[in-house]
Amino acid sequence: MKKITTINSGVIPLMRDNIDTDQIIPKQFLKNILKSGYGRNLFYDWRYKATSKEANPDFILNKPEYKQAQILVTGENFGCGSSREHAVWALKDYGFQVVIAGSYSDIFYMNSTKNGLLAIELPKKDRTILASIPAKEKIIVDLPRQQVRYEKYQFDFSINPLWKHKFINGLDDIAITMNYAKKIEAYEKEIPNFN
Repeated sequence: MKKITTINSGVIPLMRDNIDTDQIIPKQFLKNILKSGYGRNLFYDWRYKATSKEANPDFILNKPEYKQAQILVTGENFGCGSSREHAVWALKDYGFQVVIAGSYSDIFYMNSTKNGLLAIELPKKDRTILASIPAKEKIIVDLPRQQVRYEKYQFDFSINPLWKHKFINGLDDIAITMNYAKKIEAYEKEIPNFN
């Protein structure tokens, strides 16, 4: 998992509530078992025209001034719906490192923490300020200090200390388990052989 400490990036405002996992990555694109290749179909039904499948120039991800943004600012209950891990994979594959929402579905939130997508909860008034930032401007997400900063604004957020440790050190569950490799090996040597 890639380490996340401080992200300095533009934001993509998508201030809609109840964006479900089928809107994030529709079911017809879930045929791959790898974690890559999903970004091109992120928000597919909004991003492309239904009749021609051409890019919808009115959708924010298709606007050139937002191409490099790594932070998505969105509404309440983000990632609701089915439990597909592919939704997080699609966001990561597109280039997002952080999502700032009012709330998340529990399963989406856990999938995010396990796949290196920092999911931050902020109240609507704070997100409204962040969503109004011009495309060329950048904000700072400072995980060690648990702050989102932009000019005179500073928004504090909460995160489970274990997840914070995992993000800052780039540790997934397997890497954390491997920290105990010597203890695991010692335990395995003590197990009687039943052959």
